[in-house]
Amino acid sequence: MPALRRLLLLLLLLLGVLVDGDGKTEYPETVVLPLRRGGAAASVHELLRSDRLRQRTIRQRLIRRGALDISPSIAGAAAAEEESFGMPMTSGAYAGTGQYFVRFLLGTPARPFLLVVDTGSDLTWAKCRLRGRRRRHRVFHPASSKTFRIIPCAAEMCKNDLPFSLSACPTPTSPCRYDYKYSDDSSAQGVYANESATVILAGRRRAKLRGLVVGCTATFSGASFWAADGVLGLGNSGSSFAARAAASFGGGFSYCLVDHLSLRNASSFLRFGPARPPAAAPVHETPLVLDLQPFYGVGIMGISVDGKILAIPAIVWDFASGGGTIVDSGTSLTLLAEPAYGLVVGALSRRLTWAPRVSMDPFEFCYNWTAATAEEKAGPVPAMVVHLAGGARLDPPAKSYLIDVADGVKCLGIQPSPWPGVSTLGNILQQEHMWEFDVENQRLRFSRSTCQAN
Repeated sequence: MPALRRLLLLLLLLLGVLVDGDGKTEYPETVVLPLRRGGAAASVHELLRSDRLRQRTIRQRLIRRGALDISPSIAGAAAAEEESFGMPMTSGAYAGTGQYFVRFLLGTPARPFLLVVDTGSDLTWAKCRLRGRRRRHRVFHPASSKTFRIIPCAAEMCKNDLPFSLSACPTPTSPCRYDYKYSDDSSAQGVYANESATVILAGRRRAKLRGLVVGCTATFSGASFWAADGVLGLGNSGSSFAARAAASFGGGFSYCLVDHLSLRNASSFLRFGPARPPAAAPVHETPLVLDLQPFYGVGIMGISVDGKILAIPAIVWDFASGGGTIVDSGTSLTLLAEPAYGLVVGALSRRLTWAPRVSMDPFEFCYNWTAATAEEKAGPVPAMVVHLAGGARLDPPAKSYLIDVADGVKCLGIQPSPWPGVSTLGNILQQEHMWEFDVENQRLRFSRSTCQAN
């Protein structure tokens, strides 16, 4: 695979066109919004920059996490607990992004949109045009939907519950507006509304989820939204799509991430309802920490390399001491707080001394894989295991932490994050696993999978 394509598959997103002086993309009458399927590659620096900005904002939000009081709305079991629904889910590699996409049916009549799957966000939104004639099918037009209802700024929900809602309220019936800030320094601006989504049940039956809180985004900034039509917010919050869907379908959701380098035709499902773990693979289970809204936390007991537990200070994994770990589908690389990062990459790199080192910013440890002998490349790559609370073990394939970044070049795909601060298990480390977020019972389950039968 040429070097350009390798880099393409690791970037987050190319900067969009049609940007105003403030760096915000808008929708004038003549804008064309094609789904991007290729083009010049951005550098690996952009991938890391986006992940680091996201990590910084995650840290800031957790510091301020007492500011909002939004409890998950998942009380009570589903009326028909055996029911489930799924949405096709693919890697965004074909579009030059490090995200994963789902096909989401919004409005009445239902129209398909390609949304980024984000467990670190509690707002579901689509690029939207409140007024004017319908021009492009990739933009949601509320006037064409029978079920779209603006949430007024005088509503208690707007004033007290909805994330990033603005205080300005010219009249009681004026729209509830938002300026949603993302962890990678991107943002979305628009109005909150209640709307319906269509989901596909077993036997191809269709059902409506009514009264969802969605965002009609008129302007946005940041590269993360170029290739997608919006965001599917799966965060832990009463206003998120995950909370509403889980309340009606089994109390949680699950997904299986195909290899992040997969082609567009390799897909799996994001599923609400009973999970379907692979029959042959052992299922690991660990407590899910839910007081970090909108993030999902897990307890890490340690990390081992080739069977040896590293001497990482326990405080690094302690939420009460300013540490801890979250699982985030919206972050590509895995970021470890600095005390853990140095020990982990040090242990891995000491076992890779047979491979010639090369320099490739922004990674600290990169290797010329083509220069190694056939015998060396056939030898074992150091095994990294993340040990979680309750005895669970995340044993990822080597390609999830020793990643391809260019032709014949592999790098340790782990980056440092500031201490004190949280660590993040990114989507590359999660790939080829089934992940079940059992919010109702506060458990996270996972197992190895090819994602083909999920």
